[in-house]
Amino acid sequence: MFYTTRGIVFKQVKYSESSIVAKIFTEEFGLQSYMVKGVRSRSSRNKPALFQPLTLLELVVSHKENKTMNHLKEIRVAYAYQSIPLEMEKRSVLFFLNELLYRSIREETPNKPLFDWLFNSLTWFDMNTTGTLNFHLVFMLQLSRFLGFYPRWNPGQQYGFFDLQEGVFTVSAPGHPQFLSGESVDKLEQLQQCNFEDSGKLPLNNSNRRQLLEVLHTYYRLHLPGFGEMKSMEVLRTVLA
Repeated sequence: MFYTTRGIVFKQVKYSESSIVAKIFTEEFGLQSYMVKGVRSRSSRNKPALFQPLTLLELVVSHKENKTMNHLKEIRVAYAYQSIPLEMEKRSVLFFLNELLYRSIREETPNKPLFDWLFNSLTWFDMNTTGTLNFHLVFMLQLSRFLGFYPRWNPGQQYGFFDLQEGVFTVSAPGHPQFLSGESVDKLEQLQQCNFEDSGKLPLNNSNRRQLLEVLHTYYRLHLPGFGEMKSMEVLRTVLA
């Protein structure tokens, strides 16, 4: 049986000389693997560019419960990126976000709130021409809400520490070394109160930005088993320095 769904490409892997397997996070079925036959042949209507990282698609797919791989019947672009292909900084951020999502999202069940948020966030990032320098930081923090480890705090409370292990702001240092203190706590609080539209106004210099990136990377590693070391971190550090 075939179904219509939107999808966000996470990864493609060569399967044969002419075919690939695409890992796509779908609106209706969560993360799924699809066999795409003949996509690498000259005569194919579906070009490999359709399966670049975080391409936003409209799909008609086969779907059977408990089947590890299904098939794509129809594929078309749901939203074509305009600025991202032309701007090196945005391309680097997209590459980073792709690795972040691939390492973070494993669920093969639908999560429409998460899908809608991802779809809207990526289109906003592409359409916005100013104030995107801190987008990846706000994205990481907001994504943690959907993944179940968004930092806990009470607005108006004065905190001196952030417990990375427990994911909570505290007034005293925890009894383990995985915590923040001083200016890092202030910057994380400011980031938590920020949305994409306001992210360009955050009072962050390059040093603050790099430090918050390291903090959030550590935070993900602590809360997602098997998350590992992100390879795209170094590229992002260089481009956004």
